[in-house]
Amino acid sequence: MANNGFPKAELGALCSKIGSGATPRGGDKVYLDKGEVALIRSQNIHNDGFNREGLVYIAEEHAEKLSNVTVESGDVLLNITGDSVARCCQVDTGVLPARVNQHVAIIRPNPEELHPRFLRYFLVSPTMQSEMLAWSHAGATRKALTKGMIESFKVPKPDPMIQGRIAQVLGTLDDKIELNRRMNRTLEKMATAIFKSWFIDFDPVRAKAEGQDTGLPQDIADLFPDSFEDSELGEIPKGWTVTPMKDLADVNARSIKKDYSHARIRYVDISSVSQGSLDQTTTYDLADAPSRAKRLVQTGDTIWSCVRPNRKAYLYIDQPTGNLVVSTGFAVLSPRAVPASYLHQWVTTQSFVDYLTAYATGAAYPAVKADTFETAKMLQPAVGVLKAFHNLVGPLRARIAHNQRQNRRLAGLRDTLLPKLLSGELEAPANEAVEEGAA
Repeated sequence: MANNGFPKAELGALCSKIGSGATPRGGDKVYLDKGEVALIRSQNIHNDGFNREGLVYIAEEHAEKLSNVTVESGDVLLNITGDSVARCCQVDTGVLPARVNQHVAIIRPNPEELHPRFLRYFLVSPTMQSEMLAWSHAGATRKALTKGMIESFKVPKPDPMIQGRIAQVLGTLDDKIELNRRMNRTLEKMATAIFKSWFIDFDPVRAKAEGQDTGLPQDIADLFPDSFEDSELGEIPKGWTVTPMKDLADVNARSIKKDYSHARIRYVDISSVSQGSLDQTTTYDLADAPSRAKRLVQTGDTIWSCVRPNRKAYLYIDQPTGNLVVSTGFAVLSPRAVPASYLHQWVTTQSFVDYLTAYATGAAYPAVKADTFETAKMLQPAVGVLKAFHNLVGPLRARIAHNQRQNRRLAGLRDTLLPKLLSGELEAPANEAVEEGAA
């Protein structure tokens, strides 16, 4: 039988540590891309998990001066200042040893009193997020949560065994979401490796030119030429051409029309793109959608975030349940004379990204304009090679789409269960039932 509500206690009484860090002397000049100790900052803390993007490192000499904010396995990390205030997750143990800067608080519960994962789910619950955001605006020009505020949080405190069960239910769903994300990153690397070999390094052409085995099935190997010729992009396989994007793809071709005035849409802006995927979208009646929701996206389009600092490309290959609309912060690239898989890989190459970045305009928020995309040069391989590439990469993309759809369902289930479990309205099942339900 479900509980009628759990007793509550102040968080400060349940923790061995609550405190934030500092920026090492020298600021970002002492940050390293790789190093002995990670420095965790607010951009690494997200409600749906720890994000390694932008993670920096510091030398041992700087870490020693921050030894009082050493991060330990299981610690809950909370953003306490700025626009990301109230975002919360547990540390990724793979980044330890680590410290935090002054924008991040370490919350270390006493495990016999409060399960760390249970605490994390409480802090990301809609009710607690709203409360923290309200408190962070109190009496200050800058959003901030103080140590005193954090210590005063009233936390539900069921029996530790029940806390563990609740953490297990929600954690099993999150673990599956993270597994799918990792699988998708592996699939992306596989697709990128094939693309680089065929269309950047030209490995099959070089092998044939040198009279060596390409390592490909004979029917695919036969599609590649055995020599090169000069082009404005440098040396390319003979018979292939260099073409402006406007001849191979459309840029921002579809926009909102009156026909969609009563439609339900899934909307994506820069902030809702989660960890390099489209796991998170918001559904609106079109009349209620943000005014910047302008551009329609269809299966196979690549959406490219063209406003600094979030230049990343994402391939939308899911079958939409309704219309997907993106903000004007994205360019929508629609394949016309090349496969979607090839277009996506080409516009994510570092050389293409660097080219577009160099032509970004605007003082405060430089952006890449549509005509810059249209005139950018693309390599147009032989039709047979493009078809063979798509036949290899298409199934990888389909699996990525499947995982993304599954993640949206799992996240929806988690978000539905979370407040009911934390309030005691639902009783958490035993671990065995949880594992069977998430399979």
